[in-house]
Amino acid sequence: MPAPKELDPSTSVSAYWGSELRRLREAMGWSQQELARRTSYSTSLVGLIETAARAPTRKFAQRCDEVLETGGTLVKLWPLIGRESSPAWVRSLFELEWEARTLRNYQLSVVPGLLQTEDYARALTRAGRPFDTEKEVEEMITVRMQRQRLLDRPDPPILFVLLDEAVLTRPIGGGGVMRGQLEHLLKATMRPRITIQVIPFDVGAHAGLAGPILVLSFKGAPDIVYMENAEAAQLLVDPARVDPLSAQFDALRSYALPQAASAAFIEKRMNTWT
Repeated sequence: MPAPKELDPSTSVSAYWGSELRRLREAMGWSQQELARRTSYSTSLVGLIETAARAPTRKFAQRCDEVLETGGTLVKLWPLIGRESSPAWVRSLFELEWEARTLRNYQLSVVPGLLQTEDYARALTRAGRPFDTEKEVEEMITVRMQRQRLLDRPDPPILFVLLDEAVLTRPIGGGGVMRGQLEHLLKATMRPRITIQVIPFDVGAHAGLAGPILVLSFKGAPDIVYMENAEAAQLLVDPARVDPLSAQFDALRSYALPQAASAAFIEKRMNTWT
């Protein structure tokens, strides 16, 4: 039987990633079976990933880096796969977030994607997309986790987050998931360049009840607003629509608790979840 034809690594990011995995494996003198044994994955999965028939997970990339002693090469390349396999609007958002100097995000009912834990994101996605397959749900979780690498850059954007109190009280995934998520938020308040503020219920009605807002600001370029609902997502660039929403976010901050008080508020809510 003739040997299988090698995949052209220039055809896609997935093909390049798979070819790099194969190159590193062969440099160690290992077969696919040997790599599978050392990583505790199946030989068939290794083959599918090397031929770009299946996208690797971050855990797979991490494990391969460990056993192949690559210094993290495969994990560094891994986020590019998520950009390639995501819908066009997600790729656009990825690129814009990486170019933005400041992100201002108000959320009415859920934790922003950049600050979600994997368990919280999974519970939220499964509930919101009941007809998706398990594979489709996991692909969405992978994309969301990839977006969060933005905050681990040496020069991340400044992130301002406003959360309605409902975000802290809605039981997404159960008590354990919520406690872990609020603990994650609390840790985020201690990171430089991240400000998280809570709008408590007792302020009553406010302009943010109409829905979430994400404003992206750039150096030397106009602001852009990202809007999303159950059916679609859109990027707004027309100043006639962007400016009022940007001003609305700034106005909402007057209803919010200061950063330190917000952190204490989150911690108090966190301790109610078991």
